[in-house]
Amino acid sequence: MAELVFLRDFVIVFGVAIGITFIFHHLRMAPVVGYLIAGVLLGPSALGIVKDMGLIEVLAEVGIILLLFLIGIEFSLDEFIRANRTVFAGGLLQVILTAGAVLMIALALGFSFEKGVFAGFLVAMSSTAIVLKLLTDRGEIDSPKGRLCAGILILQDLSVVAIVLLMPLLAGKSGLSAVNVALNVLWALVFVGIVVVVSRNVVPLMLYRIVRTHSRELFLISIVLICFGTAWLTSLVGLSLALGAFLAGLVISESEYGHQAFSDILPLKDIFGILFFISIGMLLDFGSVLRYPGIILLAVLGIIVIKFAIGSLVPVALGYPLKIGVLVGVALSQIGEFSFVLSKEGLSSGLISVNEYQVFLASSIITMMFTPFMIQGSGRLSEYIERLPVPHALLLGGAHEEVPDKADLKNHVIIVGFGLNGRNVSRVLSSSHIPFVVLELNPETVRSEKKRGVPISYGDASKEPVLEYTSIATARCMVVAISDASATRRIVELARRLNPSIYIIARTRYTSEVNPLFSLGADDVIPEEFETSIEIFSRVLNRYFIPMDEIESHIGEIRRDGYEMFRNMQHKYTVYPELKQRLPDVEIETIRIEEAAPVAGKTLAELNLRKSYGSTVLAVQRGRQTITNPSGDTQLLAQDIVVLVGTRDSIVYTKALILQPAKL
Repeated sequence: MAELVFLRDFVIVFGVAIGITFIFHHLRMAPVVGYLIAGVLLGPSALGIVKDMGLIEVLAEVGIILLLFLIGIEFSLDEFIRANRTVFAGGLLQVILTAGAVLMIALALGFSFEKGVFAGFLVAMSSTAIVLKLLTDRGEIDSPKGRLCAGILILQDLSVVAIVLLMPLLAGKSGLSAVNVALNVLWALVFVGIVVVVSRNVVPLMLYRIVRTHSRELFLISIVLICFGTAWLTSLVGLSLALGAFLAGLVISESEYGHQAFSDILPLKDIFGILFFISIGMLLDFGSVLRYPGIILLAVLGIIVIKFAIGSLVPVALGYPLKIGVLVGVALSQIGEFSFVLSKEGLSSGLISVNEYQVFLASSIITMMFTPFMIQGSGRLSEYIERLPVPHALLLGGAHEEVPDKADLKNHVIIVGFGLNGRNVSRVLSSSHIPFVVLELNPETVRSEKKRGVPISYGDASKEPVLEYTSIATARCMVVAISDASATRRIVELARRLNPSIYIIARTRYTSEVNPLFSLGADDVIPEEFETSIEIFSRVLNRYFIPMDEIESHIGEIRRDGYEMFRNMQHKYTVYPELKQRLPDVEIETIRIEEAAPVAGKTLAELNLRKSYGSTVLAVQRGRQTITNPSGDTQLLAQDIVVLVGTRDSIVYTKALILQPAKL
């Protein structure tokens, strides 16, 4: 019957996991939170459905090993050495400051130094799985906020290895003397050195011979053997299984077979990872929660406040504006999955008591549950904080430099974002002697490009004062080339409001984002998804020796039909955008004639708009029909859309006439 109970538990766990993954996918939330909740409900302190807790915990340990093994595979020593200071300074600063703050609080509450350090490490970790999942779903992973969060999370994950190494010292197993610390660090470095030597010499040769057999099964078995074998060897020499798993992944990553190994192991990691999170939830004791509700509530508030404050401070210290700091602080203000790994190690090492462990579990799960809602409201929170009386330099960031005065810029191009697209646009504009100015939120990019003579400034283009510094009122064109979809929408709307005649070109990632940008005032929207498909089929046709003129004809037809489909007739600026670009001193406006407007039913000759107001009707759109160059006999009807051209004052006077309700 034991086998049947084991099988029943597995069916229940994975059945619940399927349901949770399905539900959380539709809720656009990371399923990790659902797995934790499911574990709480299935565990012995709630419904008590799962009986064999020992087996689940053993499989969860396997999940931990595979989790760290995959981190090791993804980790590259060469890339880490080349990484910019955001990863090193930002991540390291966040971990040290958070651990230090928690240590001070722990000492004030009467805990020992060792427990305070351990608690600091637990709180310092944030959830890589939840944060990156949410940022990816929101299209913000390539934004300044997303890049900063990813850099800090990477260093947090890597610091787990060092923390695991220090845990025996904190637990007093080898004392805390300087000699013992030095010996442990030296021994770890020697072991890592051996791993590096083996990874560069022995493992590639072994895997090469295995790959030559063309047996996928043999390759997978070999990778699993390296993973668990290295973890086992590290445990024999007194180091942790988690450290061994990471080193095993590092061995594979330094070979040319790392990507294949990652793809083969990933499904196993997902399966055992689900068991890990569910098992963590099962360990939560409802009785402890009911005994310490006040302590758990204070712990949750303390964790969120400390991590938000330090997480916001780190980007500001690196030169980013306060807004980016607030967004990053909110994103990192929960406890991470690796804290669970460390807490289980700490429980077995005596660094944390059973009751403290239960309080930590409950607090951590609650912070994870709050994360999606906190990130969703982080934009409104940043706007509120920006309205507080804080120093101007703090709002704009330490790298902020004002662009030239408005009088020095006219008929220029504003480039928002200096990634690959922004660089290419600026290079062409520079060679064509067209004036331009760049706005960028990466302070390192601003510093380096400033030295190269690029007219680049640090600033958030979604803020009105920043755009006014770029002389947007006299600009001819704006190119929005950033990856943040929500920021792109705000920038387009603000730019159109500040300069109704500016020609706005927006780059976006997906075709689903095209129509919203058109409705906000963009003149052209370039969806990378659509353009990539064009590039793909053009290269395919080229491989079949199709003449280039035929390929270009296909490209022109696809672009014409595709962009016409994206750019529906609801867009305000579809008519004559080229004229508006070529005549920057002339205003072009589209106005709908309402039922009660005094011009409804009158001809253009009767209105005599050009003589009376100085404006000219270029076209009249009536339903699906567009009347271009209308004559004096053209009658204006209710619901017509009139395209006017003239000076700004003349447009204002004409709009007042057309929009004025008829007198009864």
